[in-house]
Formats: sequence, C-alpha cells, structure tokens
Amino acid sequence: MAESFFSALKNERIHRTVYATKAPARRDVIAYIEGFYNSRRRHSALDYRRPNEVHYCYQPPALAA
Repeated sequence: MAESFFSALKNERIHRTVYATKAPARRDVIAYIEGFYNSRRRHSALDYRRPNEVHYCYQPPALAA
C-alpha cells in the first residue's frame, strides 16, 4: 500500500510541479494528503472506502465526563 501511495503522490503531484524551496513542497504534499488522498480517494485495499472512513471506524467512542 505504501508503494501505491508514493506512486500516486509522485504521478499526481510531485512530477507536475516545480517547487522553489522545500517549504512550498512540504505544504503542497501535506495539502495533497490531507485534502485529497485521505478524504476523497477510494482504495481497493480498503474495500473501496476512503482512508479517513477506515481511520474513524477504529477510533474509540468519546466518553462523557
């Protein structure tokens, strides 16, 4: 799964953009991961669910104080 992620990141983002410094590159990669990859992209390894959906299924319910 990691190879698939890095392939998608490189093909969809890194190879299409020229960054002046590491700072804009870092911001762009974070925006890609948080804004698109984890929230909208469906994955076959996750039964075609979004990574955020799978992540929040594993979160324990919050307990009221």
